[in-house]
Amino acid sequence: MDTSAARRNILARIRSASGRSGEPEPGEREAVADYLARHPQGPRPEMPSDREGLTAHFVEAARLMASTVELVESLDEVPAAAVRYLAQLGVAPRAVAWAALQALPWEQAGLSIEFRKPENSDLVGITGCFCATAETGSLVLLSGPETEASMALLPETHIAVVPASRIVAGHEEAYALMRLERGELPRAVNFVSGPSRTGDIEQTIVLGAHGPYRVHTIVVRGA
Repeated sequence: MDTSAARRNILARIRSASGRSGEPEPGEREAVADYLARHPQGPRPEMPSDREGLTAHFVEAARLMASTVELVESLDEVPAAAVRYLAQLGVAPRAVAWAALQALPWEQAGLSIEFRKPENSDLVGITGCFCATAETGSLVLLSGPETEASMALLPETHIAVVPASRIVAGHEEAYALMRLERGELPRAVNFVSGPSRTGDIEQTIVLGAHGPYRVHTIVVRGA
């Protein structure tokens, strides 16, 4: 059912009640277009401007959001770091991962890994990220053929690979980077800030309510 006419009528009545014409004037449309083009920002906390400072701020913020973090120097060290983390949990070294990570030396590190969409039985999912935000310690994941959104949502444990060069100050910079590199947003944009949680029942925080129980971030200094 087409609801566009009903929507226009409702908006026209709202405009009329506020003393404006039923349809937007040309000047109003131009003002909106100008605002969207400028992307003005409101007050924000001060953030570091250098890579080392942004990395340190991201690590601190991610840990405050109940993520665990390990820093490594190169991408080749990521598989061994993932194996160490799973060993600490007592979880078998087995995972599914984004196809975009296929070139890393997983087998040499002793990790049995499949590059496919996750299923209900998969306990560990490994992803990269489009970028990460230092202000909130969030991972920014964009859906695509080789970067399924479900990889960070379905398995109980989510391991994310974060190149330090892709850590930006905040959400504003993340969206600016999307516009610069992608032009149009993909079907799904997920900001992951630690494990899934809810406080609906007796205001008690419960992890793993509608997503992973754990989020482990491997930050790669040299990438």
